[in-house]
Amino acid sequence: MGDDRQHLTIPRMVLDSSDRFAEREAVMEGGHRFSFADVQKEMLAVARALIAGGIEPGDRIGLWAPNSAAWIFSALGILATGAWLVPLNTRFRGSEASYILGKVDARAVLTVEHFAGGDYLRMLRDESPELPALANAVTLPMPGGQGSSEWEAFLARGDDVPEAEVLRRIDRIGPEDTSDVIFTSGTTGTPKGVVLRHGASLIAYESYNRGYGIGEGDRALIALPFSHTFGYKAGWMLDLRYGATTIPVPVFDPEEVMRLIETERVTHMPGAPTMFLALLDHPARASFDLSSLVAVTVAASTVPVELIYRLLREEGIKTCLAGYGMTESHGIISTTLPGDRAELVATTVGTPIPGVETRVVDDGGKDVATGEPGELLVRGYNVMSGYYGEPQATEDAFVDGWLKTGDVVVEDDDGYLRITDRKKDLFIMGGFNVAPAEVEKALAGFEMIAQVAVIGIPDERFGEVGMAFVIPKPGVDLTVDEVVAYAREHLANFKVPRRVEIVESFPLNATGKVLKNELRSLAVRTDG
Repeated sequence: MGDDRQHLTIPRMVLDSSDRFAEREAVMEGGHRFSFADVQKEMLAVARALIAGGIEPGDRIGLWAPNSAAWIFSALGILATGAWLVPLNTRFRGSEASYILGKVDARAVLTVEHFAGGDYLRMLRDESPELPALANAVTLPMPGGQGSSEWEAFLARGDDVPEAEVLRRIDRIGPEDTSDVIFTSGTTGTPKGVVLRHGASLIAYESYNRGYGIGEGDRALIALPFSHTFGYKAGWMLDLRYGATTIPVPVFDPEEVMRLIETERVTHMPGAPTMFLALLDHPARASFDLSSLVAVTVAASTVPVELIYRLLREEGIKTCLAGYGMTESHGIISTTLPGDRAELVATTVGTPIPGVETRVVDDGGKDVATGEPGELLVRGYNVMSGYYGEPQATEDAFVDGWLKTGDVVVEDDDGYLRITDRKKDLFIMGGFNVAPAEVEKALAGFEMIAQVAVIGIPDERFGEVGMAFVIPKPGVDLTVDEVVAYAREHLANFKVPRRVEIVESFPLNATGKVLKNELRSLAVRTDG
């Protein structure tokens, strides 16, 4: 579980890495190169400015921005004050972001002026003008930028705060202290804030790295969102821990990614299957030298076997891993290992990382026989502290001290886990969890809709996408385009249904509950 225990908090790890790797390159962005010593300097500068603004240990601070060097420095500065980092997905709309910031009573929000067509601060002000975090809104530099006058003015606030004050705060943070509150969709349709810890984050990804094998001098391209557990903790945090260079990618563009792999000699890359397929199938792929890439992690519960073969055969990848986790487990429960057969990497999510126990149980909570399907339960240091401000939901997430994953798995004789189904009513669209109930709640606000039911359906490109069955209000002539337009206005893009069916009624059981299995069958019959 790691070769030493000297840095069991993330800010302490940064101080240690600055000592160990000093002038080695830690972050490369748009031609700007930051050493490990620079990262420490930036972390302390952000922390001093936040302290000058009255931020105290335990305060919650939102961070709503795309992958960038400034994201890393801001996150570290927040953590160094003893505050709790609350990352926000860049695809959120104003209502989604303001809900989360309000839920945690955020003291401040650090964000960019605009990104991907959205003006984040304007969306927040339009949605919730009285939101307390807006009183302490800070504008970050855009990805690849030199900085901004607003950012420089923010950092200047900390000039009168001695670095010694930040170092004292770092010394007071312990491994069991909260590092982050990362929100994930739940089956109720209301996102829940998962409370995660410093020490568990570091130890879990030291275990993950036994297979991934990133080390000093390696170079990692991170296109997975920093706002998600894996892009953050298996991304820049792991790179800083082991002396590797992080190359943040704010928007995944296959040709730009291949250019970066070639010019920056990228060695490691975690990503979703859709990302790797986009690289392999790109018409310009043969014109790029991708030979530096030696290790990838394909982050998904199911992976096409042919994708693994292509990565190994066509690109000469030496280490191709699959893994499984959930936000409630600090993003990791199991991984495959180097040397595992391609079929195992493609069809299983590996074995539990050291220090993590698993059980497979039936609906009555009894262990099932090897090879039989059942719900996966998890216990270990990697399990969350709970859901922020929701004691009942926290209690419901556990049974006798075991975290209920909601995933149905089959365990083989060698301990490898294969995910076969989800008990939770979630679907995963391109790596993003989507709660149908959350989409239903948003669409129910459309004055032309009487009822709506949402399911996940298979999709060749994204794995799964949303499909909405909609009953219009009496006398209303509702179109599919109108439903989609409303959804785009009120939901992040990955939550917008890719298919919409206007229907007169839903299949119901005797108690009036919508029979979603029948809707799934109907979706298959109407496909095409």
